[in-house]
Amino acid sequence: MCLAIPGRVVEVVDDANQLAKVDVAGVRRTVNLALLDGDPHALLGSWVLIHVGFALSQIDEREALATLALLQEMGADYEQELRELRESAVE
Repeated sequence: MCLAIPGRVVEVVDDANQLAKVDVAGVRRTVNLALLDGDPHALLGSWVLIHVGFALSQIDEREALATLALLQEMGADYEQELRELRESAVE
């Protein structure tokens, strides 16, 4: 199962390629912000919806936390998504 999952942008790591570190439930991964409009630095601290290494949209904190709570209720599928996220890398 592939899920889009909320994460918080914590660091811009490559301006030219619009790559940022995003924290998802304690897992930090580099994701591509190119699908979002604007300066990647303006997204620091913001929540984004991530799928296959790309931030698809910016979401508010309330929506992000509610979505994470629902995902946690999914149990094994959510844990599988986190495992896959830990093992993935965008270079």
